[in-house]
Amino acid sequence: MLTKLCNICVWDLILHTLKLMLNKQHTLFVCTTCASLWQDGKRIGESGGQQLLQQLQQLAFHWELQNKFFIQKVECMSACNRSCVIAFVASGKPTYLFGDLPNDSCASTILQCANQYYAKSDGSLPWSERPEPLRKGIIAKIPPQNKWTQLNISCCN
Repeated sequence: MLTKLCNICVWDLILHTLKLMLNKQHTLFVCTTCASLWQDGKRIGESGGQQLLQQLQQLAFHWELQNKFFIQKVECMSACNRSCVIAFVASGKPTYLFGDLPNDSCASTILQCANQYYAKSDGSLPWSERPEPLRKGIIAKIPPQNKWTQLNISCCN
């Protein structure tokens, strides 16, 4: 059941990413399943990811990019052994997936890195320019979709 849920969430993430590409928006995805405590197949209390999301939302009230960078919860980002997990996504920019983020102390650091991501037209986040927790926590850098449009894939000829 968890695998099926994760696959559904991954497809939701992909569909949302495609919508962003059309709207040219920036999004910060936050996994809300990260750092959960489970008992008898049920989550107990609030997860670390939910706590991180709440901190980010509170800080975003006074953030200069609050209307340009959406903060979106995702039920599971399938990086459970690297919690807490976030991702930066925007049209024409690489998607960055970060993990191993402490849920209680890095919300402002994440928004600082989001500022850097937003400010650069190519979305590059070199290791040396990222805040400390996001230097160590990189899980993936996925090329922008426009780099894939040159692929010629045909099916069902």
